Amino acid sequence: MKHLMMTTTALMVTATAALIMTGSEAEAEAEATVQSCDRTVTFDTPPERAISNDVNLTEMMLVLGLTDRMVGYTGISGWNKLDAEMTEGVAELPELSAQYPSKEVIVGADADFFFAGWNYGMKVGGEVTPETLAPFGIKVYELTESCTHIMDTDKASIDMMYADLMNLGTIFGVEDRAAEVVDGYRADLAAFTDGLDTGEPLRVFVYDSGEDTPFTAGRYAMPTALIEAAGGVNIMDDFEKSWATVTWEEVVERNPEVIVIVNYGDVTAEQKRAFMMSNPAFADLDAVRNDRFVTLEYVEATPGPRNIEAVKTLANAFWSN
Repeated sequence: MKHLMMTTTALMVTATAALIMTGSEAEAEAEATVQSCDRTVTFDTPPERAISNDVNLTEMMLVLGLTDRMVGYTGISGWNKLDAEMTEGVAELPELSAQYPSKEVIVGADADFFFAGWNYGMKVGGEVTPETLAPFGIKVYELTESCTHIMDTDKASIDMMYADLMNLGTIFGVEDRAAEVVDGYRADLAAFTDGLDTGEPLRVFVYDSGEDTPFTAGRYAMPTALIEAAGGVNIMDDFEKSWATVTWEEVVERNPEVIVIVNYGDVTAEQKRAFMMSNPAFADLDAVRNDRFVTLEYVEATPGPRNIEAVKTLANAFWSN
């Protein structure tokens, strides 16, 4: 009987140990680790009270079906970026801040996750950063394209957008959904570009904003990748910046054949086009002489789900003639 009791006790201890081990393994499997710029971020459990900043990042959350994990979004209406499609997508969510959110706004929403980027809701040395939110238990994932503001990065590519979607899938435990979305985008883009009949790459200037000096996309901004996929080359491809200001003299010297206007804010795309068409300083630009302008909405020009359609829009404008 004593031997039986000892054997039974041993079995119970073994079973308990197995349960503990199984629980530990399950917990380890539940953890998710992703690379966010120069940081490795680990999530013990998927976020439940997320905030996204800006229209393109918010749309990434939408295509992954994550609105039920969100408490709101920030940084959209202050720049007039919310179109009808996005309005419907975020109908059940509050906009917590029209422009960049303060730390108080994010903490006050009892958020546990902030999806933003450098110059997409966060500024280097600003009030809202991964370091300033960490003491409140709020983890941050940074938009890959924006990492160039704090570290050396590769030239912008559409793969960066794919990586963000896959990382979000890992963070929220929807890896299969993210993979399906990304595979669909890859197949769509490949099918389009494989059938694209192009000539010599067209010289393209991205006109975001500004009259005294133009704000444009450099080597590390997404439009450079979109333009290349469509069969062009950004005339500021050698400009070692993401989004930044250049001089009009540089634009004139490089003589773009096509001008891509980014549409958002108080100045419309047509007003930007009219400014360039009416200014004598630009009269000899090939793009102006031939009236070759194409408009991308902000949500298309920045990293996000609409990048594939943006490539199609550009290519059709580049090669329709």
